[in-house]
Amino acid sequence: MKTTIVIPNYNGAHFLEKCMLALENQSKHDFSILFVDNDSKDESIKSIKSYMEKEPERVFLIENEENYGFAKAVNQGILFAKEAGARYALLLNNDTEVDPFFVEKLVEFMEEREARGEKIFALSSKMVKMHDPRLMDDAGDELCVLGFPFQRGLEDSEKNWNTPEEVFSACAGAALYSIDALEKTGLFDEKHFAYLEDVDISFRAELYGYSIYYCPSAICKHVGSGTSGGKYSDFKVELSARNSIFLLYKNFPFFLKIVNFLPFLLGFLIKAFYFQKKGYGKAYRKGILRGLKERKGMKKADFRGIPLTRYIALEWRLLKNCFVYLSERKRRKELRL
Repeated sequence: MKTTIVIPNYNGAHFLEKCMLALENQSKHDFSILFVDNDSKDESIKSIKSYMEKEPERVFLIENEENYGFAKAVNQGILFAKEAGARYALLLNNDTEVDPFFVEKLVEFMEEREARGEKIFALSSKMVKMHDPRLMDDAGDELCVLGFPFQRGLEDSEKNWNTPEEVFSACAGAALYSIDALEKTGLFDEKHFAYLEDVDISFRAELYGYSIYYCPSAICKHVGSGTSGGKYSDFKVELSARNSIFLLYKNFPFFLKIVNFLPFLLGFLIKAFYFQKKGYGKAYRKGILRGLKERKGMKKADFRGIPLTRYIALEWRLLKNCFVYLSERKRRKELRL
């Protein structure tokens, strides 16, 4: 199969029927499906095995004996895809329902760009809210100079996000990755466990000269935080805070850390104040301290041979994204009034 769809799963049995029905109704079926289960305690395995019995040549399962997290689960899937001879790995959350042309449009977009000679790392799909598909959930992710990753288009009308364009990062909840490009960047960093691992790997891809695009013709309904149980929790806030330290430590060369020290510091103070107001101040502070303590065990990006012009372009983009981020925040605030 040209593409392997990798679905990490942890106690997601209640999502699987809708997710699988959408995949069964795809316009083309030149893909296999691999579930990577992180030791679910619900009826997930039973459900997955029923799909395997129906299509034993297309549906597969890796059963882990413990919860290894999102990053390791998708790495297992990518390695499976590579061994199976697939060109692409399509990472898909279990709490999704994809459009009938979803896979076809992503692969078509990728192949068109590759045929032009572009170095494509990944494609981010058009993710809309499951409860209200008129609203956006994610149109690819960006990073600003404050150190904030953010979702483009969040809670905006989906009608405003129909233009293909380059983005900083693909959202790995529903994104297509080139297996050849992953050979160059390396796989997802398993020490992240979950959260920001997609921005981290996309950052490396950007440094190494790859492009990442938003593909609006590939539409996907998404519950959001379906496995972690909600927008915020102590677990999610702590892990995201820790991983934000990893993200900046690993992917910025020393001279850019110096240049951006004050913006980074301001960003962390803003986040600390925000989560204190939300009741997660302790979890956020704990995550930051963990990140500072554990960062030295992380493998940094390979900065050798990266031209200075690429760093300058990156810095300019991060600076511009501050205004984009503030504009997005203002828009969402006005919608709530």
